[in-house]
Amino acid sequence: MHPDDEPVLKRSKWGTNHYYVNPHNPIGLALIVIGLLFTATMLILMANHAGPWAPHPAPAPTTSPAYDDIAPFAPSTTGPSPSPSGSPSAT
Repeated sequence: MHPDDEPVLKRSKWGTNHYYVNPHNPIGLALIVIGLLFTATMLILMANHAGPWAPHPAPAPTTSPAYDDIAPFAPSTTGPSPSPSGSPSAT
């Protein structure tokens, strides 16, 4: 029997309707190897907290703008202060 004549999936002999990947078929063997490599890679990434399991970067601290940044909208603190109207300074 030629190795390519082996089915990729074989019925389990335990009396159930389950199938398993046949390692005697080259495609089945490739599926097993790829599955093991994928699983090992995911476990390593999970253990190192890398890839999709990497923690999110800390958000930048939010600060309110400095007083100097809003100075055009704030009242001026330098310069003459207004005198009250009706003061008895003129005689």
